[in-house]
Amino acid sequence: MSDADPLHRVNALLDDVLPPPHVRQQLRLAAGLTQQEVADAVGVKRLAVARWELGQTHPRRPHRAVYMHLLKRLAERFPEASRPDSGMPTPASESRGSG
Repeated sequence: MSDADPLHRVNALLDDVLPPPHVRQQLRLAAGLTQQEVADAVGVKRLAVARWELGQTHPRRPHRAVYMHLLKRLAERFPEASRPDSGMPTPASESRGSG
């Protein structure tokens, strides 16, 4: 049974990988959720979700586990949005200027 422990630890590491920031935003938008709704569900401020989606910061425990769960469930419902190259237009990409 001790052989399962290292495998479980390795799986836990692999399962704890967040999708790229733009995919996080794509998943949220595909579900029609606002940053505020995600923040309320995860238990953080809206600014935290905005920063996670921009890749400026990363969620920390215990919020990371909740956010990961949300993203995984959204990816199951919206597999097309979970692909990094899906190219879904997002408000952030549409409003980006050259400045």
